[in-house]
Amino acid sequence: MSLVLKNPHSVLAALKTRPADVIDVRVPAGKPSPAWADVIATARELEIPIRTNLAEEPRHGKGDHKSERTGLAQATVRERQGVLIEELFADVGTGPGLWLALDCLQDPHNVGAIFRTASFFGVKGIIMTKDRSAPLTATVYDVAAGGLEYVPFGEPTNLARAMNIAKTAGVWLLGSSEHAEQDVRDIPRDRPWLLILGNEESGLRRLSFEKCDQICKLTPRGTVPSLNVSVAAGVLMSQLTAPL
Repeated sequence: MSLVLKNPHSVLAALKTRPADVIDVRVPAGKPSPAWADVIATARELEIPIRTNLAEEPRHGKGDHKSERTGLAQATVRERQGVLIEELFADVGTGPGLWLALDCLQDPHNVGAIFRTASFFGVKGIIMTKDRSAPLTATVYDVAAGGLEYVPFGEPTNLARAMNIAKTAGVWLLGSSEHAEQDVRDIPRDRPWLLILGNEESGLRRLSFEKCDQICKLTPRGTVPSLNVSVAAGVLMSQLTAPL
């Protein structure tokens, strides 16, 4: 399945990591923005078709872009394939390391933002539940701004089994909940962690919660008691990947 991407950073990342999956680049006539100019130059070097001054015609791709017009720059890119959960945890080691599990997150903007932040902080992989979760649409890729190309991910049908695989590989399981007693600052950073983030409304599912070795929270310092899950994820990643 192909996606119509409109963020030049997401397109450039795909060109750099898997150029064979970039089908074409479409830009309007005239001088492109600096970011799209980089995309065009890279696509030209890779001999990927570049189409300009096109008549307005509908474009169809998977996900949120049901009927797009060619008035704005965009590229057609095949979906990136996930990996087996065993591959995500094939080389864990005993030192620090961070993986994420998204337990039924349903907002594509949250998923995309988490991928972008995960790439920034060097997260080693992301597990997504196959059912009851936001699919990896063009919106996710564009919000991730290239992050989805650099972080390996798996989409198992059973998150509990994936958590068991991580634990067998030597990874500790850390749940996040605003109702936890322990602050994330008290979590030791000298070991590998799988951080599990719950649904935007209901949080972690019961079985996910019960499988965790520890549960942590972000302690509010003001009057608002909680954060959007993608914002909370960024703060948690920053804390858990901080130098020892």
